[in-house]
Amino acid sequence: MKQILQNLKNGETELLDIPCPSVGFGQVLIQTKVSLISAGTERMLVDFGKASMLDKARQQPEKVKMVLDKISTDGLFPTLEAVQSKLEQPLPLGYCNAGVVIKIGPGVTGFMVGDRVASNGYHAQIVRVAKNLCAKIPVNVTYEEASFTVLGSIALQGIRLAKPELGEYVVVIGLGLIGLVTVQLLLAQGCRVMGVDFDENKLSIARKFGAITVNPAKGEDSVAAAMAFSFNRGVDAVLITASTKSNDPVSHAAQMSRKRGRIILVGVTGLELNRSEFFEKELTFQVSCSYGPGRYDKQYEENGIDYPIGFVRWTEQRNFEAVLDMLAAKKIDMPVLISHRFNFNEAVKAYDVLTKERSALGIVLNYEDYSNELLDRTVQFTEPRLYPASEPILGVLGAGNYASRVLIPAFQKAGGKLSIVVTGGGISGAHFGRKMGFSSVSTDSAQIFNDKTINTVVIATRHDSHAEFVIKAIEAGKHVFVEKPLALNLEEIESIQAAWSQRESCSYSMPLLMVGFNRRFSPLIDKMKSLLQVVKAPKSFIYTCSAGLIPADHWTQNREAGGGRLVGEACHFIDLLRYLADSPISKFDVITMGRNPTMSIVEDKAIISLQFEDGSIGVINYLANGGKRFPKERLEVFAADAVLQLDNYRILRGFAWPGFKKMSLWTQNKGQDACIKAFLDAIRAGTAAPIPLDQVWEISRISVEIASKACE
Repeated sequence: MKQILQNLKNGETELLDIPCPSVGFGQVLIQTKVSLISAGTERMLVDFGKASMLDKARQQPEKVKMVLDKISTDGLFPTLEAVQSKLEQPLPLGYCNAGVVIKIGPGVTGFMVGDRVASNGYHAQIVRVAKNLCAKIPVNVTYEEASFTVLGSIALQGIRLAKPELGEYVVVIGLGLIGLVTVQLLLAQGCRVMGVDFDENKLSIARKFGAITVNPAKGEDSVAAAMAFSFNRGVDAVLITASTKSNDPVSHAAQMSRKRGRIILVGVTGLELNRSEFFEKELTFQVSCSYGPGRYDKQYEENGIDYPIGFVRWTEQRNFEAVLDMLAAKKIDMPVLISHRFNFNEAVKAYDVLTKERSALGIVLNYEDYSNELLDRTVQFTEPRLYPASEPILGVLGAGNYASRVLIPAFQKAGGKLSIVVTGGGISGAHFGRKMGFSSVSTDSAQIFNDKTINTVVIATRHDSHAEFVIKAIEAGKHVFVEKPLALNLEEIESIQAAWSQRESCSYSMPLLMVGFNRRFSPLIDKMKSLLQVVKAPKSFIYTCSAGLIPADHWTQNREAGGGRLVGEACHFIDLLRYLADSPISKFDVITMGRNPTMSIVEDKAIISLQFEDGSIGVINYLANGGKRFPKERLEVFAADAVLQLDNYRILRGFAWPGFKKMSLWTQNKGQDACIKAFLDAIRAGTAAPIPLDQVWEISRISVEIASKACE
């Protein structure tokens, strides 16, 4: 299947082959019939992509601050690499889709295969959409009309916030697609409407709907016109649907409003407000959030948990339904807003029109009839290559930020043969698959486990899938590199151990199993290890990680999906101290920050204490409430009347340490490359895994137990 992707680094818009996405819990798969290009939003994204790096920085000063913070802690080159990688990630365009349901995931109710639906799906032949972001299309509404549903919902949500009443005077500033839909909805509600825009063509359409209009480009004064329009009382409400950096729309809206009038910002404008304009009239100013209640709420959008209608009458989905009902009743006219129509295969031409013709309104993409080829979940880039059996031939599960920026390049650098990459949606896999030289990309994980030429599986998916994939790889006799953690609970660890024992008992050749505990492979840790080997007395370790804030609704914070941050990240530091102590952990404890109304998550602010069988002790301060300017990680080792101090994997210092003072690196090195090279070298040589299996079981089990105790 094909999908439109935007490159934010150079501004190129491409129509690329990607595999059909898999359908998950609470999701539906839709074959697109028509999609609508949102002129305002998508033009802004394309323009941003085409801007120079300097202009990009000027447009996002908050991102510049984040970059500067990262440079101060991680160094210049890792930061530049991260920025480049972020900009290279393809951005799927579009959010106004109409099509037919072709597959339903588990947990979906209210939809059936064959239903005609409108959704916020991308511009793609097949889209995967959460059930709460779809609505059935009435029989007398065309796909073309239905493609305006989401834009209509954006307009409708702004109107709901303005709460207009029958006969009120309302001004709409900015008559793009959303503005013209807003005009129609307000007129249908019995309001008197005035539209303001600089484009005479758009003003003409608004007049046909029944609005009066003002064109500032002709010298017409919108404030004076609005006062005359409202019989000098001031208008009851103003909806700003314009997209501009100017502060004028908000200022003019305040000046034309009556006392206690309402101003709703639906578009994007400058927000340097004049206090006196708002103060004297006690004006209400509110920013509208997209389609309505539920937007950006992961519980609603991703987990499918609806809001009770008795408490939240209008959600995103119910706004979709309301717009479709208006279309069915012929209360609003969408085809009149269409300025261009293109076949989907000509999508790149459509975006040329979008950027060159600033007066363009609705640009509709029409899709060809259904073909079984669209459902192909694997896209072949090159013919399968033949390699010696001793070579590690890789199937990679996951191509997220860390996998694409760190893991996959490290495997490539170490000589791993890249065969297939599998992702759920297919977009990131297709992009990085081509870039890194994979033979194919897929959304079907079975491709990896069933392919007998693949002898090594790399698992970099969400944490809750790790155990299942590790077991499948073991049963298939394939080597496994799993990015930490190995598993999320003791039951999963036991299942993995059982699969391993089962394979051993059958006298099969045993694959290698390795978890990505990369810090023990850092060159500075290697130096520290050599310095500690001569010390026979117990050691004291203090590891401080300024982990940084992650929102409470992020999947890594969820016990079921990510296991929490102690399982997901603090396991790194437990493993490292175990490695440096070179002794099993005999005892552990953990305390977290006390419960407080100001914090929804306290488990990521914890102090972990470890005791080792040789008498050594360790403390891990895992703290998510510090500032990003502070170096993320520091390790101090107290032993033999001396101290070793490691700062953020860039500098190792010795204090009173015999024969050692300092070792520095040009750039931060947490050992990822060396970790992966050691794993692949072991496969080629037929030797044991670089991390002993008993330590993998030990660290995985103790990490889970520590996380469980932290939540008590």
